[in-house]
Amino acid sequence: MRKFSSYGPIINASNYYAPREELIEKTYINLIGENPAEGGHYFTVWAPRQTCKTWLMQQIYFRLLKDERFDTLVVNLERMKDENNVGKILEIIAGKIGEGLGKKFPTINTQNEFQEIFKKGVLNKPLILILDEFDSLTENAINTVTSSFRSIYIDRSYEIKKNTEEKPYLLHGLALIGVRSVLGIENQKGSPFNVQRSVHVSNLTFEEVAGMFKWYEKESGQRVDDEVTRALYDEMRGQPGLTCWFGELLTETYNPDPKKPITMSNFDEAYGAAAHILPNNNIMNLISKVDKPPYDETVIQFFETGEKTVFTFDDKNLNYLYMNGIIAEEKVGPKEYYVKFSSPFVQKRIFNFFSRRFFSYLGQLIHPLDAMEDAMDEENLYLPNIIKRYQAYLSKNRGVFFKDVPRRKTDLKIYEAIYHFNIFRYLYDLLKARGVEVIPHFPTGNGKIDLILKYREKIHALELKSFKDMYAYEKGIEQAAEYGRQMGLTEVAFLVFVELTEAEAKQLEKEVVKNGVKVTVLPVAIL
Repeated sequence: MRKFSSYGPIINASNYYAPREELIEKTYINLIGENPAEGGHYFTVWAPRQTCKTWLMQQIYFRLLKDERFDTLVVNLERMKDENNVGKILEIIAGKIGEGLGKKFPTINTQNEFQEIFKKGVLNKPLILILDEFDSLTENAINTVTSSFRSIYIDRSYEIKKNTEEKPYLLHGLALIGVRSVLGIENQKGSPFNVQRSVHVSNLTFEEVAGMFKWYEKESGQRVDDEVTRALYDEMRGQPGLTCWFGELLTETYNPDPKKPITMSNFDEAYGAAAHILPNNNIMNLISKVDKPPYDETVIQFFETGEKTVFTFDDKNLNYLYMNGIIAEEKVGPKEYYVKFSSPFVQKRIFNFFSRRFFSYLGQLIHPLDAMEDAMDEENLYLPNIIKRYQAYLSKNRGVFFKDVPRRKTDLKIYEAIYHFNIFRYLYDLLKARGVEVIPHFPTGNGKIDLILKYREKIHALELKSFKDMYAYEKGIEQAAEYGRQMGLTEVAFLVFVELTEAEAKQLEKEVVKNGVKVTVLPVAIL
C-alpha cells in the first residue's frame, strides 16, 4: 500500500500523488516542440520551493528516455551553489553532460568553449537538457550560462529550413528548473534569456488533494471525512510538501485506529502537533528566510490591518518571499494583485515565530494579588475587564518591552503588527494556565487578524484593528458584526489600537448591536 511522503521527490510506485497529466503534457510538448523536426523550446520551470518541480520533470525525463530521436540528460546543480568561479562552473556542467553521454570534452574555461560542446559533430544527435536547481548558481554564473543558451537558440532559429538534427547546434530543448534570475528580476543589466517560455508549477487544486485521499480510502479501506479533506486544503492551500506531510500525519502518526474513520478530531490533534512540537524542514526553511533583514520587516508589514500590499515581481523582496513559499498573490480585479500569505498554516507559524522572537519574556502580567474575579468565572470570560488589564500592562511596560522593536522608516513609529504579537503573547501567557486556549486566526490571508479564545467549550472572538478615522472605525464595527454572524456568535469584541491618550481612547468605547450581533468596542491607547 502506498504512503504519503514529503521527503524529496515522490516515488510513483510507493507514494500517493496527483497525476497532473495536463501540466506534464504541456511541459513535454515544450521540450520536444509542437513540430519536433523543427526543434523544441528553451524555457524555465519555476515555482516556490516544495511544489514538486523535480517530480514533474522526472515524469517527463522517464518518458523522453523511450524516445530514440533524442539524447536526454538531467543535471542537478545544487552542489555548485558555493562555487564562485564561473569558468569552473562551466567546466563542471560540461563534464556532467559529457559523462551522461559517454563523451570526454576538452577543458572548458570560457563561454565560447562551453557553447562548442553542443555543436553538431560533437554531439551525435539532438539533445534535450534539464538543469535542476539552476537558481542555486551565483548570479554571474546564471547570466553566463543563460547567455550561452540564448546564443545557441538564436543560431538555431536562423536555420529554419533544416531539421533539428541538421542544425549547427544540437541542443534541441532546454528546461531550467527553479529559476529566479533568468526571469530578469535580479539581473540589473536585463535578462540574457529573453527567448524563453515559462512553465509555472502551481499548488495542488482541491480536486487533486481530494483525489489523493480517495485513493487512500480505496487502498486502505479507511474513510476520511470530507470535512477533513476540506480543512486540510483550506489550511495548506494545496502546497504539495505541506499537504503530503499532513497526509502522513493523518494516515499514520495520528491514526490510532485504522478501522475507524479519520475525523476532525484526528485533524485537530495532528494540526496542534504540527503547529507546536513537530519539526518540518519546509517550515523551518520558511522561518529561516524571514528571520533576517530586510525580509523580516517586509513580512511584519503584511500583518498590518490597514492597506494591503500591492504584489509585483519587480519588487526584489516580494520576489524572494514568493519563490521561497512565504507569500502568494491575491487577484481582486483584472489589474489588481495584492500580497497574501501562501497559506493560513504558514501565516500562523510565522505569526507565532515573531510573537516569540519579540516577546519571549513579558515580565509580570498582572499584580500578584489580582484574582481576576471580574475577568472570568467558572463559565465565562469577561473580555472588557481582561483588556483593561492589558491596557495597564501596556502603559507600564511600553518603554521597556517596545524599546528595540522594529519601527517604520517613514515616521519611526512602531509597526502595528508588533502590538498584535504583544497582545497575543499577553493573553496566551495570562490565560493558558487558567484553561483558556488563545488561537490567532487569519480569515483573509492578508492583514485581518482575530484572536479566538476558547473557554469551557465557548468561543470568544476578539477582532484586532488599528484606528484610522471615524469612517473606518464604523466600518470596522460592521465588519466585526458580520464576522461574528458568520461564526454563529451572538457577540464579538472589537479591539482597536489607537494612537491617542487613554482618556481620548476611552471615548471610543461602546456596545452596539448590528444584525443581531452585539459588538463591544475595546480601545487600547498606544501613545
